[in-house]
Amino acid sequence: MQASYDGSSLDGPAYLEVVGLAHRTPGWADGLITAWSAYGLGVFALLMLLAWWRARRAGTPAAAVTTLAVPLVTVLAFGVNSLLKSAVHENRPCRQLHAITLEACPAPGDWSFPSNHAVIASAAAFALLLVSRRLGLVAAVAAVLMAASRVWVGAHYPHDVLAGLLVGALVALPVMGAVRRHGGALATRLEGGPLRPLLTPA
Repeated sequence: MQASYDGSSLDGPAYLEVVGLAHRTPGWADGLITAWSAYGLGVFALLMLLAWWRARRAGTPAAAVTTLAVPLVTVLAFGVNSLLKSAVHENRPCRQLHAITLEACPAPGDWSFPSNHAVIASAAAFALLLVSRRLGLVAAVAAVLMAASRVWVGAHYPHDVLAGLLVGALVALPVMGAVRRHGGALATRLEGGPLRPLLTPA
C-alpha cells in the first residue's frame, strides 16, 4: 500500500490563511460559498444543456454533436483525475493540518490532489469555450469560483485546485478539438440512427 503524501509543505500556510479568513467572514457569506461549493457543479450541467438546445434549435447537426460531446469530455476528465488521485495519495489538508473547516473533513483515503470539483468545472468550461464563446466565458468564471470555494471551505490546498483546473483544460481542449474537426462526419453517421432527434429539431 502506497504511503500518503503530505502537501502542506507547498502551500499549507496559504491554506490556513484562507481557512482562517473564512472563520472571520459573516455567516451569510460563508453559507453562500459553502452552497456554491456543494451544488455549483449543477450550473455547468445547465450550461451544457443550454448549449445543446441552442445548437439543435439552429438545425446544425455538427454543432449539436459537438455540444453532446461536452458532458462526455467532462466525464473523461474526471476519470483521468481519479487515476491521478490514486497515484498521488495526498492527504486532505483539513486532516493533515487538523484545521477546523466549513465543510466536514472527508474520510481518510478520500485523496486531495487534484481537486475533482476543479477538474470537472475546468473541463466543462474549456469544452464549452469551443462550443460557444459566451457560454464558455460564463463557465470559465464559474470554474474559477468553484476552485476558490473548495479552498475556502477547507477541502483542498490551493495547489490542488490549480492542478485540477490544469488537468481539466489538458483533457478537454485536445479532445474537443478533435470532435470539432470531425463533427460533420460524426453528424452524418448519427443522423441515420436513434440519436437523430438530439441533433435536429423535430
